[in-house]
Amino acid sequence: MIVVPIGASGQRLVFTSAVIEHFEKYQQLRWWQREAGGQLFARLALPEILIEEATGPRPTDWRTRNTYRPNRAAEQLEIANRFSRDLHFIGDWHTHPERVPAPSRTDIESMHEMVRKSAHHFNGFVLTIVGTDPLPRSLYVSVVSGSNMFPLSATKPIQ
Repeated sequence: MIVVPIGASGQRLVFTSAVIEHFEKYQQLRWWQREAGGQLFARLALPEILIEEATGPRPTDWRTRNTYRPNRAAEQLEIANRFSRDLHFIGDWHTHPERVPAPSRTDIESMHEMVRKSAHHFNGFVLTIVGTDPLPRSLYVSVVSGSNMFPLSATKPIQ
């Protein structure tokens, strides 16, 4: 598990082992690997937000070494399917071919737009970017509202 405190709210994002394994499977560790990504789904057990599933990439997504564009229609089906299992869409993840990733301008603009256009009851969505260094060091996590981005720090709990 990787735990990410959400500022001073007392809430924590908890990336489960299955999600971490999914991220590690798609890290761009070789020059020929393309960006990958998908959606994040969580069970709300406040103050913890348990991220239990990461979807993608899908065969219908657009993927190059430095670009990832998801199939939005497939994403809507994923959201409907998981909601019926009490899993809430809370954001997106994707990879970058850099050791410690930072969001691109496109990443930031696309997340702001998603928050503004979506019908949801959250203060924002989670943007997660997976770099090439070992996790959690290469994990960029932020909460994105309609106009702001709040970077968070990931920590691996002591087992």
